[in-house]
Amino acid sequence: MTEDEIVRNTHGLPATVESLQADLSNVGVTPGTVLLVHSSLSSLGWVCGGPVAVVMALEAAVGSEGTLVMPTYSSDLSEPSYWRHPPVPEGWWPVIREKMPPFDAKMTPTRDMGAIADCFRTQEGTRRSTHPQCSFAARGKLAETIVGSHPLDFQMGDDSPLGRVYDLGGWILLLGVGFERASSFHLAEFRADYPGKKEIKQGAPVASQGKRAWLEFLDYDCDDSDFRTIGASFVESTGLVRTGRVGNASAQLFPQRQFVDYAVEWMEKHRK
Repeated sequence: MTEDEIVRNTHGLPATVESLQADLSNVGVTPGTVLLVHSSLSSLGWVCGGPVAVVMALEAAVGSEGTLVMPTYSSDLSEPSYWRHPPVPEGWWPVIREKMPPFDAKMTPTRDMGAIADCFRTQEGTRRSTHPQCSFAARGKLAETIVGSHPLDFQMGDDSPLGRVYDLGGWILLLGVGFERASSFHLAEFRADYPGKKEIKQGAPVASQGKRAWLEFLDYDCDDSDFRTIGASFVESTGLVRTGRVGNASAQLFPQRQFVDYAVEWMEKHRK
């Protein structure tokens, strides 16, 4: 969506830091919360200050005792034979494995995470985990606890930042996006036992002892085709999802622990 289209589609006055903070509070975000945010800037309408204003509003909503968390994935730093959106010629694969620059927590941009997450990762005081493919950024009281350690193997598993958010009783905020963006589903996939679950070998370029290296690691082959279905079932079955408007966007707020537990049970019952 172009900025002109965003301006024309904005209802009433543009959003500001103060109005966004008030909207977030009305949805149910409270000070002291560990808040995992998935977002779309354009869905908010025209924002006075763009992604900077949104980050400031989110941080104000959780307060000095809270912690803000966002996915900062760099999915292009991955095994090229798995690429589908778009795929690349097989003849390119060795070049990518040999020449792709290594992950750098400060320099490597996000891919398909949106302007808000990419803005947040560069803010002074924000910590970013060191996983080359599925990093998370966090800022606040518990940032180090959440992103200070992120193992290569099973990047969305119990020992990942998603697992730490679960342990800390965090909340998920979908800000102008749907359940297909809720990465905590991958923690559920890690925990769930279902027939089609398949272990795969991934790879990514990293800096190791001052040199570039392509490292291979284990993960599960994720399947996001049923994420919207599971999300809708969670909404209908639990009554745990708080909804409202933040700027022009629809927002959904819910506890991550109950969400993951529900998804594990659903997957074990329905996945083949």
